[in-house]
Amino acid sequence: MGCNPDHDPPVGLLQPQFLQQVQNPARYLGLEHNSVSNDAAEVGVRFALCYPDTYEIGMSHLGSQILYHVINTHPRAWCERAYHPWLDAADLMRAEGLPLTSLESGTPLAAFDFVGITLQHELNYTAVLSLLDLAQISLRAASRRPDEPLVIAGGPCAYNPEPVADFFDLFVIGEGEEVVLELLDAYLAAKASWAGAPTPDDRRALLASLSEIEGIYVPSLGTDRVIRKRLVADFEHTPASTRPPVPWAEIVHDRGQIELNRGCTRGCRFCQAGMIYRPVRERTVETLTAQAVQIIDSTGYDEVSLVSLNCPDYTHILPLVDRLNEQLAERRVALGLPSLRTDSFSVELAERVQRVKKTGLTFAPEAGSQGLRDAINKGVTEDDLLQAAAAAFQNGWHRLKLYFMIGLPGETDDDVRAIAELVQEVVRLGREVLGNDKGRLAINLSIASFIPKPHTPFQWARQCTIEELEGKQALLREALARQKQVKLSFHSAGQAVLEGLLARGGRDWADLIEAAYREGAVFESWSDRFNLGIWLRVAEAAGRDLLAEARREWDLDAPLPWDHISCGVTREFLAREWRASQARALTDDCRLGNCSGCGLRDLSDQCATRGGAPA
Repeated sequence: MGCNPDHDPPVGLLQPQFLQQVQNPARYLGLEHNSVSNDAAEVGVRFALCYPDTYEIGMSHLGSQILYHVINTHPRAWCERAYHPWLDAADLMRAEGLPLTSLESGTPLAAFDFVGITLQHELNYTAVLSLLDLAQISLRAASRRPDEPLVIAGGPCAYNPEPVADFFDLFVIGEGEEVVLELLDAYLAAKASWAGAPTPDDRRALLASLSEIEGIYVPSLGTDRVIRKRLVADFEHTPASTRPPVPWAEIVHDRGQIELNRGCTRGCRFCQAGMIYRPVRERTVETLTAQAVQIIDSTGYDEVSLVSLNCPDYTHILPLVDRLNEQLAERRVALGLPSLRTDSFSVELAERVQRVKKTGLTFAPEAGSQGLRDAINKGVTEDDLLQAAAAAFQNGWHRLKLYFMIGLPGETDDDVRAIAELVQEVVRLGREVLGNDKGRLAINLSIASFIPKPHTPFQWARQCTIEELEGKQALLREALARQKQVKLSFHSAGQAVLEGLLARGGRDWADLIEAAYREGAVFESWSDRFNLGIWLRVAEAAGRDLLAEARREWDLDAPLPWDHISCGVTREFLAREWRASQARALTDDCRLGNCSGCGLRDLSDQCATRGGAPA
């Protein structure tokens, strides 16, 4: 295994006459440094790992990098990659009859055994259909021939698979590092029993056998059985991607990434990741340092991002930063932190992280008023944010990004105005601390719209309408109109409402998703490509009013489309937390206090209240 520069170049879109007609042809070249090349004749199963968005976005996805590495460790498997071409290339492929091919070998995706698609975002659903269409694979699982690939999905959206269940043969619920290898072994065993090409009976029997693997959901077999998520128990020794393919073109996250831990027990009531990725598991400082050095050695990156839902929650964050600096600072490799809670940042951490260069800081207070922060169980105060901002300014940061949400359950106009008031306090503090250097002060204020997600206490919440969200946005614009240091950006209200509908949808959404795709909806997660009108038209043609559906009140006791999918956190716990939010009552982090009774104790020996985090 390893990059083979002598491999025959892919064909199709890579032919010179086609490359000259598309934007950014580097997206389609393949054969990047660290990409894996094998002899197709010597492998027993070929797996196309796909991301339903452009190369620049898909190449940045850490989960895909990990699975690419894991599958390619299997002695009889070859994992290759594919991404959705941009519109110009997609139109050219359709016009010329060119199928979508893998980057590594230029093999049409329809020739693979598995086509695996990451479902990271609900607004990518139409792009999934476009990707399958470009690959010349039947869109509906029920229509696929026995010799077509098994189309498999995973990722956070798989925790409610029903809106897209008709398009997939199977789903992986939970973490994929172990289950994907079991899947490959089961496929190879079944394939050995076939007399030549598989028959319809062979395919049905294969799906039935795969459904017996814990964490595998086969929609064609119904929803009578509860599917429990897969957990990687020994996270310390779980394979990491230390030789990721190095992109030819700049990508969204053009840096190395090390995953400090998984899971979070803070219990923010809007946060799906905080529920579905429990329990908390950590890697040791030694392991993470070795991984970071290996990534830099194999890629040449000049930055390593520390990946976690909240890096300072990692038990050994300061020793880790010190060790990474010891190994990497002389090589001018910077450390990057993702979004931070405002109660866990300190002057000490700021000083250590910025040793090589300042890579940007993002704080996420989420809500402007204390009452609303309590309702969402954020557990931070205004003083926490101001102290964190002061630490950043005192250590030379002039630019901060602040992340808030509007449309949260129970939010009032006063809560929205409180966001502006808090931001104005940060600006005042920045001017005071920076003094003569205050002219460089810049606050990037990112305002997302709340979207109710499955497996959260807010899965029953009513979502704000487009008009309500746009009214809240206007209120903030007006309140901050005179703050020249503040740059505002908003999540599209229309995109937020559609995402909420898809997130909580049932299997009746399949026809609408396909109809929207047929009408031209593809890159719906791109604000400049999003077209709500398409969705409203196809829904009206089907006798549905999407805007009325979006205003729906959810019954706490009614069945939910995802009831057959278990993330380990019980419905009873979520309902209890929903009621606590309405009382604006806090629930303690179980890593710091008593067990909150979320249900993980019954699923994992590594529940936070049982310990298990490595030193």
